Amino acid sequence: MTTLLKPSIIRPEHKVTQNEMIQALQTLFPEHPDWKQAKAMIQNSQVQQRYIVRPLAECVVNSGFESRSLIYSKEAQRLGIIAARDALEFAEVRAEDIDMIIVVSCTGFMMPSLTAFLINALPFSPKTKQLPISQLGCVAGASAINRAFEYCTAFPDANVLIVSCEFSSLCFQPTANTLSDIISSALFGDTVAACVMRGKDSNLGGYRITNSESFILKNSENYIKYDIKDTGFQFSLNKKVIGTIEKVAPVMKSFVDQFSKQTIDNLDFYIFHTGGRRILDELVNHLGLHREAVALSRQSLQECGNIASVAVFDVLARVFNNGGLAKGSEGMLAAFGPGFTSEMNTGVWTL
Repeated sequence: MTTLLKPSIIRPEHKVTQNEMIQALQTLFPEHPDWKQAKAMIQNSQVQQRYIVRPLAECVVNSGFESRSLIYSKEAQRLGIIAARDALEFAEVRAEDIDMIIVVSCTGFMMPSLTAFLINALPFSPKTKQLPISQLGCVAGASAINRAFEYCTAFPDANVLIVSCEFSSLCFQPTANTLSDIISSALFGDTVAACVMRGKDSNLGGYRITNSESFILKNSENYIKYDIKDTGFQFSLNKKVIGTIEKVAPVMKSFVDQFSKQTIDNLDFYIFHTGGRRILDELVNHLGLHREAVALSRQSLQECGNIASVAVFDVLARVFNNGGLAKGSEGMLAAFGPGFTSEMNTGVWTL
């Protein structure tokens, strides 16, 4: 009876619009041969605004890996503690009731992990288990949910806190000037989320997960990756990634067919990672969905950009903020990331 409860979503205070980002990129690359195409693609991305941890003027300057890492650590602790505290309140559990903390992030690195700082900042038990995940990119949020589900299935009385922390703006590379680099710079945003999975039923409504699945598309390691530079992490996206949904869609359909009385195109709700407009279009096309089925994912993309591992929590929070769903509604959560890796689960809405 593992239930994922209302997530806490914490936005950084700096907001950048699509036009502001276009102007900043045009200033950086005034003579770029593909600028007209890049501008058109950014305008067609559906990303209207994003939130970032520093003012835009600071983001587009190469301040060095050490400086970025210090900002990452400071902001991850500050916003992570706020998100964790709110998530505990939403789930009506105490810090000492949490058995495991999972922290996911692909945009910075800390040792000790953010898990240790959270345990010391809030009254968690010193016996709290820690599971930091740092190399799964955008799929990490869904992966953390599935690992929490498996843990709570093995230990039915357990509660797990998941914290997702992504500051993609700290990975911006001012000298990376390929068309893919420029488009990526205009897509990703910063956000921190936290969410509690309760092993026992509660009187609160939420997403009760019933089954989970992991899948990796072999020989696709170079589709989404980081190159480690002296200036930090440089994101790299291969255009072949667009064709991956067509290959993963049969796996998603088979997974739903195996565990549900409904087919994948007839579920009541979908909580999908906001990889980009094209990725959402591909999901709609290859799963046979109505465009409205992924409306909340599109809304998240429009208002926040691609927020990596946080995306599934942001979409889930929008379900809660819209008043939840009818009891017994059956749905699916899925995300995609480096590898090319997919994590998915099915479940029902409670209360």
